Amino acid sequence: MPVEWAGSGPELLVVIDRDGGGGLRSQLEDQLRDAIRSGRLAVGERLPSSRELARALTLSRGLVQDAYAQLQAEGYLSSRPGSATRVAAVARSAMPTPPAAGGEKSGQIQFIADFRHGVPDLRLAPREDWAWAVREVCRTAPNSAFDYGDPIGWPSAREVIAAYLRRVRAIDATADQVVICAGMAQALGLVLRVLAASGAGTLAFEDPGAGVSMTEQATAAGMTAIPIPVDADGLDVPALDRTPARVVIVTPAHQWPTGVVLTGPRRQELIAWARRRGGVILEDDYDAEFRYDRDPVGSLQGLAPDCVVSMGTVSKSLSPALRLGWLVAPRRLAGALAESKRIADRGSPAIDQLALATLIESGRYDRHLRRARTEYAARRETLLAALGPGLRVTGLAAGFHAVLHLSAGTDEADLIAAARQRGVGLYGMAGMHHAVRPSGPQLVLGFGDTPRHAIETGIAAIADLLGISAVGSRPS
Repeated sequence: MPVEWAGSGPELLVVIDRDGGGGLRSQLEDQLRDAIRSGRLAVGERLPSSRELARALTLSRGLVQDAYAQLQAEGYLSSRPGSATRVAAVARSAMPTPPAAGGEKSGQIQFIADFRHGVPDLRLAPREDWAWAVREVCRTAPNSAFDYGDPIGWPSAREVIAAYLRRVRAIDATADQVVICAGMAQALGLVLRVLAASGAGTLAFEDPGAGVSMTEQATAAGMTAIPIPVDADGLDVPALDRTPARVVIVTPAHQWPTGVVLTGPRRQELIAWARRRGGVILEDDYDAEFRYDRDPVGSLQGLAPDCVVSMGTVSKSLSPALRLGWLVAPRRLAGALAESKRIADRGSPAIDQLALATLIESGRYDRHLRRARTEYAARRETLLAALGPGLRVTGLAAGFHAVLHLSAGTDEADLIAAARQRGVGLYGMAGMHHAVRPSGPQLVLGFGDTPRHAIETGIAAIADLLGISAVGSRPS
């Protein structure tokens, strides 16, 4: 039987349905987000304590605390020790939402372990599921699916992707805001060209970060690119505010490459900057599905759909070879982006779009993600055990890379070269810094495409180079 909480006014805010309404915590989080976005919970409004709300809804207090913590991390709520939990200052949308691998070769060296980053386990690519989905589409799709179609994507595929992103990433969008693209590179290129045509001349990007590719994309769009420092809370918004940039690209759920999460207060600062500057935030949601210590932090777009363009792909979740992704645009940019996509290529392959939609609707996509998440979590533990307790490792809460902090005075380049001579591929952090000086020598250790046995073998082969006296034993 549904249990209700009406808040301080007459409007119904939360209805918990134990008879088929989905997970209890998900129901609570989704309905509180909707209440905040719609303005039914006003900025600054006090929420009941976790004990009070748990009693009103007959839920466990821990469940309510977890839901509050999730919404604080996403920037919807704010709280200080000793004070009430309240709706955050910029949590309400400015615009209403309408209803609704070992043994791999690199150059001439045969690696026993290659810790390259940014690549998922290519062995885990769900080939049979993908083949099944393509067969289903070819068997059941109407003849019109084999025509050119809508340049921004097959309508039913955009519906499925929008519903998936609302469910999994807490995005605030409908299908008409979704543009299906040929991966992240095309999505970013389309957005930058549209923004450059509207007068934006500078793209700000995270430092450390993917500065080379950001500079290439900005230059191709006729823009300049400038780095903005990242600290333990994410992008330094005051530093951004001191630049002329009106466009910034961030990786808020799992910063590339440091692994920090853009905190709730920092999200609020960034959104306030965008609205004050008339700017646009580009959200690279590149590996948010893979988080190990808690539920994935919700999309930044869901907090501010009027000024955030969210971009995602299946490159990490399925395979880079599919070259299939999407962007979710503010309504004021949707028309220009649709035209830009039409000019670029008249649309991405419809059969692949429909295959992805079929995979999602069948539940096979979620099952694949659960299997992959379990495997990456095991590799994460294997890496930590192999490195042992004496080394500092950060950035492991999500994704499939870690940052290893080396001893002061270690020469990154020398260490990488020595490891390669032993058949181990290592990659340094120094080249990912631009204007900001590195705090010390660091390695980015990818384990997405590196099996567990290769992780153990590789770390053992370079243990002395890392200063490991005895390789740690694997935890039970």
